[in-house]
Amino acid sequence: MDMNNNLYTKNQSAYRKYHSVETALVRVNNDLLQAVDTHGEAVLVLLDMSAAFDTVDHNILLRRLHERYGVKGPVHKWFASYLDNRQQSVLIDGEQSDPMTIDWGMP
Repeated sequence: MDMNNNLYTKNQSAYRKYHSVETALVRVNNDLLQAVDTHGEAVLVLLDMSAAFDTVDHNILLRRLHERYGVKGPVHKWFASYLDNRQQSVLIDGEQSDPMTIDWGMP
């Protein structure tokens, strides 16, 4: 997202001055309460892949998402792009290790 080119949506919280996770949560909470107050409907879908998949092999996860749960097309490609070819290294006292490919867990 680029503020110079007006690519932010009005609800964008990330990468904006005076916006944070807190402002995003306040907005979500407010929207849910307004829906309840007006007898409307609200659906909240959350995706937290941080600890739940620490030992899951990326290839197995991608295959199961496709074969077992029918995740395909752009959504499957999004998951694959998030997981494929991820690398990590460790920095201790100014010394950085060589990058290693992450085959398990979430980047």
